[in-house]
Amino acid sequence: MEQLIETQDWNMVSEVELIYRSKIKASQRPKITRSREAYELLLKHWDQDKIELMEQFKVIFLNRGNRVMGIYDTSTGGVTGTVADPRLIFTAALKLNASILILAHNHPSGNLNPSEADKAITSKISSAAKFLDLQVNDHIIVTTESYFSFADEGLL
Repeated sequence: MEQLIETQDWNMVSEVELIYRSKIKASQRPKITRSREAYELLLKHWDQDKIELMEQFKVIFLNRGNRVMGIYDTSTGGVTGTVADPRLIFTAALKLNASILILAHNHPSGNLNPSEADKAITSKISSAAKFLDLQVNDHIIVTTESYFSFADEGLL
């Protein structure tokens, strides 16, 4: 007759803890209400040695008052593209307890026209955000000279 031997040790379970600590008061954080403000903030935080070299994807996280909670460098790719993993974006958004997302990526070529891949990832992330009660306010294509706003052009 077989004996069932319990080997599970319930003390060997990892603990999950969610913490967000900001060193900046909410009232002192930049407030973004227009695409131009987002673009200017992004330019200040973009590595100028890479903006015309390789494509990068970033996300600005905002609270309900449109105050910036942080900028997340999601991915760096090659000359013609990068991969934006929605799971990583939402992990960061939920950890921050963000309410609003502004997606952004650069086009090293300087071309401001969104590609079909740009439109598809915007749609995918926007749709998924709704299930989490998050809002995607914009997706901005950044170049050194100007920007393209999905929201301003009615594509969001």
